Amino acid sequence: MSLIIYTLAAFVEIAGCFSFWAWLREGRSIFWLLPGCASLVAFAWMLTLINTNAAGRSYAAYGGIYIAVALVWLWSVEGIRPDRADYIGVVLCLAGTAVILLSPHNT
Repeated sequence: MSLIIYTLAAFVEIAGCFSFWAWLREGRSIFWLLPGCASLVAFAWMLTLINTNAAGRSYAAYGGIYIAVALVWLWSVEGIRPDRADYIGVVLCLAGTAVILLSPHNT
């Protein structure tokens, strides 16, 4: 279940951040910020749904998922296909995420 929440959280975080990008970098209307802010609030709420006793560990594990989803966004929304270095980088990040999520922890 955590993987699904992390993936959804990543998409809404990226969408929220992209609204600011579109406004500041692409000259879109300031009204792009309204759904963007709502999206960022949804992202923060989603991370509280992760079943863990430590917020920092939850955020650390989320980082790898975020990177993978960002590359999906790059390709599907921005039309830029990830290259070999992107794929290698995301595999390394997901390996780190797996270690954090799947390892037993003392606390």
